[in-house]
Amino acid sequence: MHPASTTSNAGRIKRRDFVRNAAVALGGGLALPRFVPGSALGADGKVAPSNRIGIGFIGLGRQAVHANMSVFLRSGYCQTVALCDVDRWRLAIEGNPSAAAVAKKNQWDLALLKDTFRTTDFRDVLAHEGVDAVMISTPDHWHVPIALAAIKAGKDVALEKPIGLAIAHGRVLADAAAKAKTVFRTDSNFRSEPELFRAVSLVRTGKIGQLKTIRMSVPIYPVPAPHEAPMPVPADLDYEMWQGPAPRQPYTEDRVHPRGKFGRPGWYSNRLYCDGMICNWGHHPADLVQWANDTERTGPVEVEGRGDLPPAQGLYNTLGEFQARYRYANGVELHYIGRKDYQEGESYMLFEGTEGWVRAWRAPNRIEAEPKSILSADVKFEDFPFLLRNEKTDFIECVRARELQTLEDAEVGHRSSTVVQLAYIACLLGRKLKWDPVKEECPGDEEANALVRGQPGLPPWTIQ
Repeated sequence: MHPASTTSNAGRIKRRDFVRNAAVALGGGLALPRFVPGSALGADGKVAPSNRIGIGFIGLGRQAVHANMSVFLRSGYCQTVALCDVDRWRLAIEGNPSAAAVAKKNQWDLALLKDTFRTTDFRDVLAHEGVDAVMISTPDHWHVPIALAAIKAGKDVALEKPIGLAIAHGRVLADAAAKAKTVFRTDSNFRSEPELFRAVSLVRTGKIGQLKTIRMSVPIYPVPAPHEAPMPVPADLDYEMWQGPAPRQPYTEDRVHPRGKFGRPGWYSNRLYCDGMICNWGHHPADLVQWANDTERTGPVEVEGRGDLPPAQGLYNTLGEFQARYRYANGVELHYIGRKDYQEGESYMLFEGTEGWVRAWRAPNRIEAEPKSILSADVKFEDFPFLLRNEKTDFIECVRARELQTLEDAEVGHRSSTVVQLAYIACLLGRKLKWDPVKEECPGDEEANALVRGQPGLPPWTIQ
């Protein structure tokens, strides 16, 4: 039985057929401006509400409010139809001072959420006829189960990175998206950062010669935490739904997230719900590495790693500082480190080739190279046929055109997550692993393969 919805929608508008048909009429060439027929426009010259892509937001936490809602809400091609969160105080987002401050900073209007359908159960969103696509911004342990359910329900999917908590789960999701011909966008923004995009284009077009070595980094937060005494579950939280496929644990605020605010949540540092910075944050640079190495639909063949293992006891138990080394079949080596003295903006990618190197940072978005002449090299679109655009815009445009090849589809997202998940497994086991990127297994290593498979999750959320 589904939990009761907190509000109801005035009416369910069937728009999916229109969206698909209109997208075909508008054409599939994503590099060119599209003509919008007059019949799709309202009196003010904007796309009529009934003709817009109906978006359902599943998860209204830190990432959703700070990053994922603004582009959709400001887009003239989308209409927010449904909101879902297990916290009822988040569903009442218009009255939250913290959300209002974020919205003002990011230049979007909370009034755009007026009259949206609201629920604590994502299944209500997937059953809503007015929802064409969903933006999933939940804790990591929910990523694959909800995305699979959305695909089954015929919705297009934008999924916050990483792809779940186990490599095998990502494979299930990628296969499901491909079979259903779902427009799927792994929501990782590094491909949308101008200098990072530029760095990859220089590497892919041979401006540094033959690629030899790649180095990438992530910050690691020192988060040791003792066991926290169980607390009463807040009346406005559906804690059973929050846990979902994860093993049952007593409620504590530090386990879940800060009440009434949109800061970094505690679940980020607990392995039941997230693998920590090595996998969650690490997906970002790993995606750039895979792209630059032209291995985004395959992966490395060898990995070894060591790191500060999580404490045997304590609420926060993800991996601490670490270092890992990979080898690809093309001979490229990847070195991956996580350190406590890095800040979030210092995450970098360094690409070393036979004729020079290029290094790029996420924030502030910047790039350097040696020799410096590399930076002025001309990169033609036909040699690097990718568009620089916001990841949400990429998703929206592909939904409109029924173009399945987003800039980071389910297969690409899965492979990027696999890179960092392999590092985690190697660090946990403390030894070198062979990896077969075709079979997606460690040949002859059952201990490693058990971690590759992960936990299937509790019924009815079991991943099959």
